[in-house]
Amino acid sequence: MAHPPARGPVLPTAQDEVAAAGSELIGGPAGRHAVPGVGRWAPVRVIALVTIGMFALGMVQKLPCYDGGWFYGATSQYTHACYSDIPHLYNARGFADGLVPYFDRIPEDLSDMEYLEYPVLTGLFMELAAWLTPGSTSDPRPEQLYWLINAGMLMACAVVITVCVRRIHRNRPWDGLLVALAPALALTATINWDLLAGALVCAALLMWSRSRPLSAGVLLGLATAAKFYPVLLLGPLFVLCWRARRWYAFAQAATGAAGAWLVVNLPFILWARDGWAKFYTFSQERPVDFGSPWLVIVQRTDTSLSPDTVNAYATLLVVVGCIALAALALLAPRRPRLAQLAFLVVALFIVTNKVYSPQYVLWLIPLAVLARPRWRDFLIWQACEVLYFIGIWMYLAYTSGEAQQGLPPGGYQLAILLHLAGTLYLCALVVRDVLRPERDPVRRDGSDDPGGGVLDGAPDAFALRTQPPAPNASAYVEWGVTPPPTWSPRETRDVSRET
Repeated sequence: MAHPPARGPVLPTAQDEVAAAGSELIGGPAGRHAVPGVGRWAPVRVIALVTIGMFALGMVQKLPCYDGGWFYGATSQYTHACYSDIPHLYNARGFADGLVPYFDRIPEDLSDMEYLEYPVLTGLFMELAAWLTPGSTSDPRPEQLYWLINAGMLMACAVVITVCVRRIHRNRPWDGLLVALAPALALTATINWDLLAGALVCAALLMWSRSRPLSAGVLLGLATAAKFYPVLLLGPLFVLCWRARRWYAFAQAATGAAGAWLVVNLPFILWARDGWAKFYTFSQERPVDFGSPWLVIVQRTDTSLSPDTVNAYATLLVVVGCIALAALALLAPRRPRLAQLAFLVVALFIVTNKVYSPQYVLWLIPLAVLARPRWRDFLIWQACEVLYFIGIWMYLAYTSGEAQQGLPPGGYQLAILLHLAGTLYLCALVVRDVLRPERDPVRRDGSDDPGGGVLDGAPDAFALRTQPPAPNASAYVEWGVTPPPTWSPRETRDVSRET
């Protein structure tokens, strides 16, 4: 089947009741004859400016720590919820002393780590910021400057993410605004370096949507060199290309990903093997930690789980979950969209992992917007994540000796369960959209997969359900949905008569 014809832009105020209600702050929903923003008010510019504004608000939220919480009071950085790894690791990982990551050992008086425990591309990002940080200043301190420089670089990554999300679905120019306005993005953007991998993932998805699988693969390989989770996206690509028989496109993406990852990692594998391997050994040996369901189990049952035991259980759950997602993709009445499976597989990895740092929400925000761009559901999930963000810092304040200001273990376990419930709630909605495509917000105008690239509009060549049931026309009418392009003219006329 040929690619579906180009469609007019989708205005969220015309389809989303929450967006329509929120638009009253700026004059109300767009009229029927409204012309989409052009020139200085083009969506991409507005989204980029909003991203910068929200990012700046997140930096202001860290002001109590910048003014001394990172240096003079370990507890105040928790009670003010302004903690960041960045200034602490400037000294603790030897950047202040000019040590070269992966090649130089970290002295024991600086850290309990022998080498830097981050993937190579993230380490290079950290080192670049260290090169730009003057070390001879006392006011502001080098740690403060290091955080500011990293914040500027991470802000650029955040803009890349929102602009890519805006461009992936060409007929949905305002979806990127959901990412830009996400409260969890502002709160967690400068805790760690996760936005780097997120920017590369979104750039990879943009290249795939433009039918450039090799470029998408290269960017995905670079993202995997910055964080582990992007490699999981090769699974959805494989299953969807299997169903559409687009093997050449998948081979290009997989080859590009493997090649880019090797180009970045091979020099360190050859000449700094011990330092390069630290990320992988640390991930394997890390015990049950903050935010994971395993921590709730350990604390509620007062038992201990060894890293090897948790690794085995978590790996088993991920494998079983991936098999279930593959079956979902092959059994669905209509081939799922790439963003839907990408969101589900990363969410699966997060909810089964033995640690959930608050900034991990940055992995999911752009994928959630692409998978289900509905303001109500997105904000419900974000509310759960914001409550978890507050909960972890209050729990750390409690364990640091400020029990009168902190959150006891029972309260923190509730925050973990709330985070899990919010994530699973969004997953359930995405699964429902896969099984009932007429409920998918992106497909309401009859689109197939605007971010699917070579998959968009491609006919099914393989599916476990050999004779999928015909679409429910009345359901499409009920939801005000344009019939999908795979319907026959007869079915389209039937819908018109019902309307």
